[in-house]
Amino acid sequence: MSKNAFLLIAKPKDFLLLQPEIKNMIQIEAITFPNKIKEFIDFPHDLYEGDAAYVPELFLAQKDLLNPKKHPFYEHAKLQMFLAYKGAKVVGRIAAIKNGTHIEFTQTKEGFFGFFECIEDYEVAKKLFDAAQEWLKKEGLTKVVGPTSFSTNEVFGWHIDAFDVPPMMVMGYNKPYYIKFAEQYGFAKKVDFFAYYIKDNTLSDKSLKVVDAFEQRLKTKGITIRTVNMKRFDEEVEQAHKVFNSAWDKNMGFVPMTKNEFVHLCHEMKMIMNKDLCFVAEHEGKMIGFSFSFPDINQIFKTIKRGRLLPTGIFKLLFNRKKINKIRVVVLGVIEGYRKLGIEACFYAKTIKYCLNNGIVAAEASLILETNEMMNQGLRNINAEVYKTYRMYEKEL
Repeated sequence: MSKNAFLLIAKPKDFLLLQPEIKNMIQIEAITFPNKIKEFIDFPHDLYEGDAAYVPELFLAQKDLLNPKKHPFYEHAKLQMFLAYKGAKVVGRIAAIKNGTHIEFTQTKEGFFGFFECIEDYEVAKKLFDAAQEWLKKEGLTKVVGPTSFSTNEVFGWHIDAFDVPPMMVMGYNKPYYIKFAEQYGFAKKVDFFAYYIKDNTLSDKSLKVVDAFEQRLKTKGITIRTVNMKRFDEEVEQAHKVFNSAWDKNMGFVPMTKNEFVHLCHEMKMIMNKDLCFVAEHEGKMIGFSFSFPDINQIFKTIKRGRLLPTGIFKLLFNRKKINKIRVVVLGVIEGYRKLGIEACFYAKTIKYCLNNGIVAAEASLILETNEMMNQGLRNINAEVYKTYRMYEKEL
């Protein structure tokens, strides 16, 4: 039988073996949920295989995030996912995002890219960036910002250092070469965010010494600080939503959350919430600020193979929570008019006190905008140190 005759009856994989130029050809495929969603979610597990610092995302959580019928983000936004292939093998992924709330709030025509993962091959990265860029152009947008998955209210930014340090809960992790690829493509720095690390043995106890005096002074102004009331969780969430959209609205990159988005996020976080690490400030019964810290659940997720809770991952999640010895301060903010009164210092002091009394050896406070001098100075005051820098990029379309 001739070689040409063999090609006519060969299976696709056999054909690829005979045609190395086709086997190495990069192809980009636009996908929609649920088509090929497993390949999209699972690709990072293969990419980071053997990386001691990698923490897999839970498969069910990622599937929910990408499902337009389940997540309220899609009530005002659109997302287009792309997979990159070499032959039959997935070698990269990206999503292009049009966030209607962001466009309305900022009065800009900015789109986003997110969920980017790629093998160490610039041509693959370029084709992924091209695909996202072309989709955003067709949506009438003039600038692309990222990475965000979906927005700065979820996982965002690439860290540009500390690649041997595992991420804490709801924090991104990426390959060092992503920065090189982005800059080669034409992306430029938009802004940096800092992740601070606080260790129990270097922590300043200054705030603990003054917290009682601060609280007494606040009480004379009608301001009290308490832990979250889990029995009135829905009411707490409703008030916290108003504070969130007010306290952070001047920060670069801020995107307001709809009520449905905020409720969805809070109910997800409720599963790992420790009420003794979640504090609320009130003025005459009205919430004016809050500080929410969470156990670093990534210490458990790191052990759950490929993010699958079944059949054994669920037991690791249930029985290992008491072994968690780090926390992440996720959000801490006070609405305008109540800042610099000592509320922030009280939040820090109460969080520190809990940690010292409950075997917590370290905490991360993140992500803090590089231009937010009040927050940065407050963290430096308790001997916190920047140990990771996350960067957002932008590019005109």
